[in-house]
Amino acid sequence: MSDSPARPRPNRRRFTPIALGAGVLGTVLLSLSMTGTLSGFAASITNNTNTAGSGSLVMEEKTTGGTPVTCLSTDGGTVSTNTATCSTINKFGGSMTMVPGGPAVNTPITIKNIGSVAAGTFTLTHGATCTQSNNGAQNGTALDLCAKLNVVITSGATTVFSGTAASLAAAPASAITMPPAPAAGVSVPFNIAVSLDPSAGNTYQGLAASLPLTWAFAS
Repeated sequence: MSDSPARPRPNRRRFTPIALGAGVLGTVLLSLSMTGTLSGFAASITNNTNTAGSGSLVMEEKTTGGTPVTCLSTDGGTVSTNTATCSTINKFGGSMTMVPGGPAVNTPITIKNIGSVAAGTFTLTHGATCTQSNNGAQNGTALDLCAKLNVVITSGATTVFSGTAASLAAAPASAITMPPAPAAGVSVPFNIAVSLDPSAGNTYQGLAASLPLTWAFAS
């Protein structure tokens, strides 16, 4: 046997704890990388109904006597235009057999806001002139029938206008007293009474008069 001294064995006990600690640390780091954090508080609110839109302002005109006739401001196309000409509702009643001093011809109507927003203003405007024409084969020679045609427009207890067709055609806006502009879904009643003045003589026979009227809302 050799007499050389035995070599000491390597000390592995110091290496093992270091290797184990590194393994545990790696596991913790891997866990953090997957979850982002070990703990904490969080709160959030999501508003998932964020919308806004425009309302509409649409006018409906309807007769309230006899068979109802309805006109809409959209009849001229769409709400993009929102302007229509209604020739099926005659505000002067359409009678062609009126006599001087005879009973007035009444035309009751309602103007309704069928849109979704309130009207800011409500106006009634007239054409520039009252136009006279012949009615039938026998025609008088008078040239001022519009001045003999009495027109009274009322809305409930409010007198919107009272005068002749000629004075209505020349009336400034201040001479027309309108009721308040209606909110959405609200109707405003009107009555238009037309009569032939008692002073109209034979020269006013066989004549007719016409004056355009325009109702308007604005927001």
